[in-house]
Amino acid sequence: MFELPPTFNPARRHLLSAGSALALGGLLPASAAAQAAWPSKSVRFVVPFAPGGSSEIVARSTAAELSKTLGQSVFVDNKPGAAGNIAMSEVARAEDQHTLILGHIGTLAVNPFIFDKLPYDANKDFKPVSLLAKVPSLYVVHPDVPVKNLKEFIAYAKKSPGRFSYGSAGNGSAGHLAFEYLKMTADLFLLHVPYRGTGPMMTDLLSGRLEASAVGAAAMLPFIKSGKVRCIATGSAKRLPQLPDVPTVAEQGFPGFEMTQWYGMLAPANMPAANLEKLSVETMKAVKAPASLERLNADAAEAIGGTPAQFAQFIAAEQERWKKVLLRAKVKPD
Repeated sequence: MFELPPTFNPARRHLLSAGSALALGGLLPASAAAQAAWPSKSVRFVVPFAPGGSSEIVARSTAAELSKTLGQSVFVDNKPGAAGNIAMSEVARAEDQHTLILGHIGTLAVNPFIFDKLPYDANKDFKPVSLLAKVPSLYVVHPDVPVKNLKEFIAYAKKSPGRFSYGSAGNGSAGHLAFEYLKMTADLFLLHVPYRGTGPMMTDLLSGRLEASAVGAAAMLPFIKSGKVRCIATGSAKRLPQLPDVPTVAEQGFPGFEMTQWYGMLAPANMPAANLEKLSVETMKAVKAPASLERLNADAAEAIGGTPAQFAQFIAAEQERWKKVLLRAKVKPD
């Protein structure tokens, strides 16, 4: 007859089982708490451009507000070079769960179509977090150009096709896209003069060596207000409060036309869903915070703050739109 070992005690087994269950039960909340504790250190927000301009304003205002709600500091790290490819490639491979990047029309909707080979995949290497802000492009001319609005500009340019030129910060830049889009929409033939940056281009525009350009509102508003350049149209969907007397491109004969630079937050593709959700919620709050709105509005930037799904849909639509423009204009990197 089978006998239980003398050391076996059913009551003790019950106690051990209960104790094990309690121990395991105690571990589960601890694990969940560890996940909920993200971020556990400072968060690096990479900007793939040099300091200054709209990207700096959007990134720093968002980072400042996130630092208040995430419980960790969020600092901006400017890493320019190679049309943003250097920074995008680095962040795509980041594994510390505390590195983010500022996405832009150039790095997400232009570079995939003008570079034969990119060191990152705009659609697979990142998870969209939120579309942060849009900055309208302003179409401007030097005061010596005898036009006061877009209709006059188009008529003036069509009188001598190919004689009129415009400048941009470089091939594939937002200003380049803005004018190529206008050329395609209005059936214009204008010569493109690419510069190596907004600064050199602005120097020639202000001196009269360049006739026209399209530049983000933040950089151009002071020169418009001082009369050093004339704004003939805004690329925004509606008139800007800062320039109430300047009609949009859409108002001047091209319904539905909109040309804006845009900035959004991206995380590496390996970020866990729970962390991404938390970051998205806090980011949407950050761009709508009073301090952020004040800074963005001062530079004619529109705060957005959409969800990851909305931002993903927006990127896809922008890629489809700009692919057509870029292929037609045969844009290639400098």
